[in-house]
This record gives sequence, structure tokens and C-alpha cells, in this order.
Amino acid sequence: MNNSEKIDFPVQVAEGIYWVGSHEQGTHLYCNPYLIVVDDKAILIDGGSRSDFARVMMKILQVGIDPKDIVALIYQHYDPDLCGSVSNLIDICENPDIKVLSTRDDKTFISFYLQKNRFRLIENIEDYGNTFTLNKRTLRFIPTPYAHTNGSFVTFDAQTKTLFSSDLFGSFSYYKENIFFDLAPQCYTCTTLEKCPDGKEYCPILAMDQFHRKIMPCEKALHYAMSQIKKIEIDTIAPQHGNILYRRKDIDFFIDRLGSLDKVGIDGML
Repeated sequence: MNNSEKIDFPVQVAEGIYWVGSHEQGTHLYCNPYLIVVDDKAILIDGGSRSDFARVMMKILQVGIDPKDIVALIYQHYDPDLCGSVSNLIDICENPDIKVLSTRDDKTFISFYLQKNRFRLIENIEDYGNTFTLNKRTLRFIPTPYAHTNGSFVTFDAQTKTLFSSDLFGSFSYYKENIFFDLAPQCYTCTTLEKCPDGKEYCPILAMDQFHRKIMPCEKALHYAMSQIKKIEIDTIAPQHGNILYRRKDIDFFIDRLGSLDKVGIDGML
């Protein structure tokens, strides 16, 4: 797939899964909302900021989904870059039965994005047994506490083996030619990340290292999250920032690397 730096259309990630985010030249932190379509209904994961709302909604419409057919909004933590548009989404969906799903710990903070009469819409994934099923398609929620909020979790779609990883596997920068990314063979053993021996401007390994050292609170939280993710057979990792990983070799490489990354958060300051 050869995408331009500004992508004004939805991109299919896996069967029934679409990237509906923004990927524009000059943007250092862009966000990746994902739409899961099951028959004529849909689920939106990490819907984006208020400023991204129009672009995200345009891509949802391009997929062919009427907003009223979105049955659930899933928020894997409470940052404004993914929760900021929740009130706008509820307005445009006009679905009185829409569910806003997150953890009990994060629900407190997500409620600040809503008017008080809408607090009832926020439901705890724990009350669903950490799963959510739409027309026989089940999503599984896997807790990743303190990576990077106390209530953080990731979402796994067993049908396509896609992991929606929230901030995990993210980066501040991104490979501009494509929303997907794969490592070159020489990258696996490279030891000069600060200066690419091939003269490339972008190093995805360095970008991911820097992001996790900055965003994650400590090594223990990050390593625990990777230990849980390592148990899953994954074909695609769809992070909330950065590029999508779609090769098993790359996925295993980054799980192992992040699972032993040092100087993370407070550990890098001590």
C-alpha cells in the first residue's frame, strides 16, 4: 500500500477493521482511532480529540457507517487525545443505547468530558467480564495497569488476531510513507539507533524507545504489560499513535524489546 503523507480516506487494517484517524505532514503526534464493523453495526475505539472529530467522522461515513449504528465507544485510557470528542460522538450518533466503555478506575476521569446527565452512559468493562460481544464477534479487554494510567487496558479481536494497543507500541513520530510499517532485515541487529548506518531519517526502534521512556511511568509497568501481551497470538498491532505493525517477526521483536527496555519513566531519572 502506497499512501501519501496526508491520508483523507479510511484504511482497512484487517477484516471489518478500519483506521479512521489523521496522518498529516508536519504532525508530530497523530492519533489512530479504529472502527470495527460487524454486519451493519460498529464499535469505535479511542475516538480521538475534539480537533480530530470532523476528520474521524468523515472517514467513518466513507466506510459506509451511519453514526446512529455505532453501538459502543471504547476508551482504553482517559487522555484528551483519544477521549476529547466523546461528547461530540454521543451527539452525532443519536443512539440512546450507546455504551461508553472503559475501566472503573478511568471512568472517573472520562466523566469530566461529559455533561452530568450523561454519566450513566459510561459503563465498566469489568461488569462485562472484560469482554464485549457484538453479533457473535467478541472483543477481549486485557488490563495493562499503569501503562500508562492505572486503569489502562488493551483490546484484542480474536477473529482477526488484532491487538488495539492504546499507547503501547506507539511513538511521537511516524513513518510518513505508509500507516503500516515493517523493519528492514538489518534493523534487528542495529546498535547505532541515533544515527542510521543506511542514512535514513526515521528509526522506528529509536522512536518507540523514546516514546515509552517518556510516556510510561516505570519499567515494571511496561514490562508487566508486555508479559501479558506476549501470551496472545497476534497478527496485527494497531497502536493509538505511530504506525501499525503487521508482521509477526516485527511484533515479536518489539514485544521482547519493550519487555526489557530500561530507563523508563521514573527509572530513567533515578
